[in-house]
Amino acid sequence: MTKKIIFIIGYGFAIISLAGCASLRSLIQPKANVDNRAGTAPLPPYSGPKARIAVADFDVKAAKATGEIGSGLREMLVTALINSNRFSVVERQAQAAVMQEQELSASGTSQSGTGGPQRGKIKTADLIISAAVTEFEPQASGGRAGIGGGGGVGSGILGGLLGTALNKAHMALDISIMDTSTSKVLAVTHVQSQASDVAVAVKGGLFGSSGLGAGLSAYANTPMEKAIRICIIEVVRYISQNVLVDYYKY
Repeated sequence: MTKKIIFIIGYGFAIISLAGCASLRSLIQPKANVDNRAGTAPLPPYSGPKARIAVADFDVKAAKATGEIGSGLREMLVTALINSNRFSVVERQAQAAVMQEQELSASGTSQSGTGGPQRGKIKTADLIISAAVTEFEPQASGGRAGIGGGGGVGSGILGGLLGTALNKAHMALDISIMDTSTSKVLAVTHVQSQASDVAVAVKGGLFGSSGLGAGLSAYANTPMEKAIRICIIEVVRYISQNVLVDYYKY
């Protein structure tokens, strides 16, 4: 009889525990949570003259990033700068091809009267934006809906009951703005972002309908995508605030 009573009592506690966990699960379902407020405020509208800039290749220093990721981040920054309506971006990577076409046109070997490219027409940038990828952590920490990390309770029975696993992603860029005439560095900063949600909300705006840049598609619809977009937005904000009015002349 005693064993039966103990079994009934134990079973009752188990039911209560399960009910409590179910209630806990409903309270801590994954939701948007940007751990800093970066990227949450849009840039104000702008319709004045533009500054002419170029964006150098990204210097990838983070252990978990690659050259392809750096190229994708650069591509996203160029898109965001153009869509901010504040900058005319000179695509330095395409200048070699443009110059080759100009040389071909000037050499006389191309068909005459075709209205081809002319020498002396290439636009040059007044400023160069340089960036180094110093941090790139797609899964800096993880857990079950905020219950600890990968071990302990979070990965045991309670973790199984709570369901969806979360991770916290972050990245950081070192940014510098340099005058091309003087080689003087006008401003430098460290921009970082962090996100720990499962749904990406930072789309549109400076990015239009563009997706992630080349080499970044694996992070679509993850906290890392949000961290990337927030970081790029903050870089554009920083550049907009630190380029002097004298450069806005085109």
